[in-house]
Amino acid sequence: MGGVSNRPWRASVAVAALTALLVSGCSGDPERPTPTPSPVGTSAGPSVPAAPPASDPASRASALVATLSDEDLVGQVLMPYAYGDSATKVSAGSAAGNQALAGVDTPADMIAKYRLGGLILVGFSADDPTKGNQETTNVDNPKQVHELTTGLRTAAGRLAAGSAPLLIGTDQEYGVVTRVTDGVTVLPSALAAGAAGDPKLTEAAWRAAGAELAAMGINIDFAPVADVLATRSAVIGSRSYGADPKQAAAQVGGAVRGLQAVGVAATLKHFPGHGHSADDSHQDLPVLTQSAAALQSGAWPPFTAGMDAGAMAVMSGHLDARAIDPGTPATFSHKLLTDVLRGQLGFKGVVITDGMNMPPAMRWAPGEAAVRALNAGNDLILMTPNVGQAYDGLLAALRGGSLPRTRLVEAVTRVLTMKFQLAALPAAQMSTLNTPAHRAAADALAAAAVTVLRGACGKAVRGPVTVTSSGGRDGTRATLTAALTAAGVQVKPSGGTIVHLVGYGDGAKDLSPGAAVTVAMDTPYVLADAKSPTLLATYSSSRASMTALAAVLAGKARPGGRSPVAVPGLPATTCGT
Repeated sequence: MGGVSNRPWRASVAVAALTALLVSGCSGDPERPTPTPSPVGTSAGPSVPAAPPASDPASRASALVATLSDEDLVGQVLMPYAYGDSATKVSAGSAAGNQALAGVDTPADMIAKYRLGGLILVGFSADDPTKGNQETTNVDNPKQVHELTTGLRTAAGRLAAGSAPLLIGTDQEYGVVTRVTDGVTVLPSALAAGAAGDPKLTEAAWRAAGAELAAMGINIDFAPVADVLATRSAVIGSRSYGADPKQAAAQVGGAVRGLQAVGVAATLKHFPGHGHSADDSHQDLPVLTQSAAALQSGAWPPFTAGMDAGAMAVMSGHLDARAIDPGTPATFSHKLLTDVLRGQLGFKGVVITDGMNMPPAMRWAPGEAAVRALNAGNDLILMTPNVGQAYDGLLAALRGGSLPRTRLVEAVTRVLTMKFQLAALPAAQMSTLNTPAHRAAADALAAAAVTVLRGACGKAVRGPVTVTSSGGRDGTRATLTAALTAAGVQVKPSGGTIVHLVGYGDGAKDLSPGAAVTVAMDTPYVLADAKSPTLLATYSSSRASMTALAAVLAGKARPGGRSPVAVPGLPATTCGT
């Protein structure tokens, strides 16, 4: 599942082809015919088997599509969120939220009424840069999530398309965007994996984490982030694997292979590259000013590496790539999604919109936005702000001709093919959650990430130690304190050698001038202003990262990471090459 190329593209022809595209100025006419869909996760080769076996996912999808009504087809391309932590029993407040969103009381009712192809589980934490479009939360702990997903699948099983399992997704990126945090193995951030620089460690960690997602009933993860951190983007930040396209590409490939080996679809996001703008698409429409050639060489290698690793999905971003389709968000750009992503880059899988409840997508009414997104080349409409309006708009456009039936059938066939592919592997049991083996995979990745950017390599701090931090990090301080104590370092409430922690959103004002050691638990840029004689970076505040930091501070581990982004005035590491 995880090792088949999704793209029959060759780098040597991409720039020429893209140049020809820009010169031709193709309009992206929604009436243009669309090709017969290829199976998800396969390359478009010179020949296709004439009689694939009956169990082939693409054949099953095509056969099922032929039996579906217009209403069933439209429902399969919608993947909204819902209010409530149970499929069938919700609070009065959640029922009111679902009524406003979809005219129903419960998530199960929403699935039944609109014949949905999927549902996204949502939630946020204080340091989450995506919290602006998370209207509610319906994840709490693994047992609750498992019961919720079981109920959702029961409801979907009654649909005409019920033989294909419901898509249940979430944004489990690890780091600042992590929906399920309690009772599961929590990996360090993507930037930490970039600092570790070992795709095999990344793959092993994501395989462990993916097995736990599958056990809870989640079969598509909106991860990994394939954006290259070319700017100091606060919304992407440590969600990216780093600033070097080639190194980030290797990490993305590892994450894809790990996830998909255990039956969870990986989603590369946010095409054509959110890290190439410092602006936040949760607030406005970021502009990518780079040339098409610069995007190809600087933004797209992690996407193509993920495709080569077999990624089943790509998420389109609300991004204005001026060199390719100026003024049009990529989510609605036929040039970017159909001509470039599918044509030049050769992606054959499922294209999913970013949240349609974000400002760049809400310039149109939900129905019109859904039609525009599907005509541009998306196959799944994510998080529409009004399910009924999106559904009615798609159905009216299908019957009126502005949404070609071939385009809708192509999208649904891709979605169903992916569903049947995912159903081929049995999910792990709930007993596998947070096991020692899974924690060991996370620990190994976190340990390899710790970086020393100033000071001696691997020198133990002089005890006793006092752990301080910027505001609101009591839990992280407690985790590090426990890890230091376990490593044999005495920790005092005050008066010791100060180890100061800074994290997401912190700046120069959050540093401690008297700290002997300053540790960056998110992007390391803030360390450029730190005066401490020793500067370290973990890029993450996870338990695994704090345990790894404690081992370095105790002199029991060598900090072998290299900063995957440049910090002014500091080397990538002082530990040599």
